[in-house]
Amino acid sequence: MRHRRDCRGQPAGRRGGGVRLEGWHGWVGTFTGVVFLTVAALPLAVLAAWALARRRRRAGAGAARSWRRSLAEVGIVYGTVLPVWLILLPGDEDGAVVNLVPLRDLLTMDTGQIVGNLLVFAPLGFLAPLRFPGLASARRILALGAGCALLVETAQYVLPLDRVSSVDDVLLNTAGAALAALASRRWWTPAQARSPREERAGNPARAARGDGETRTDGKRA
Repeated sequence: MRHRRDCRGQPAGRRGGGVRLEGWHGWVGTFTGVVFLTVAALPLAVLAAWALARRRRRAGAGAARSWRRSLAEVGIVYGTVLPVWLILLPGDEDGAVVNLVPLRDLLTMDTGQIVGNLLVFAPLGFLAPLRFPGLASARRILALGAGCALLVETAQYVLPLDRVSSVDDVLLNTAGAALAALASRRWWTPAQARSPREERAGNPARAARGDGETRTDGKRA
């Protein structure tokens, strides 16, 4: 994502020094409108997390696990929609621009642009391993971040957005997801997230002991 004028869409109009958003485009097609909608959606995100946790509690899940999964699910969606939405706003280039040379754009980016690119998939990298134990691996998060970044950059090129699609954006987006995943690594609990049946399937010795213990005729399997 290139944080240039193209992703900071100008407000539709001004009156008395304040921002005035006109029409649906002012709300969904400008930086200001998207930020307003994201902030307005925060209470709904909290409500969604509470509803999911409550549903899991009623299904018999523990309180900690219910809230952990529900917050991770909502956080992934809420934290990723805003940056991706901004990336896909129309730009001001003269047609689509593609740069496949690594580090060329990186050397021209300022600190804000670099940090912005690192944050695009940071919520995904931080929360995905907490919600999906199968993703609790640095390699898998790298692959996930790279895949998502490549998909977004491809969309920038394919859609008539007049934006810059750069390999450096992919590299920074991927690095941001990986760094965020490392920050949440202390809370990765893949073993705890597995059911007893899955644990026995992954441990033949324990499976044999478990089968023997569950026999009702007193004989070992």
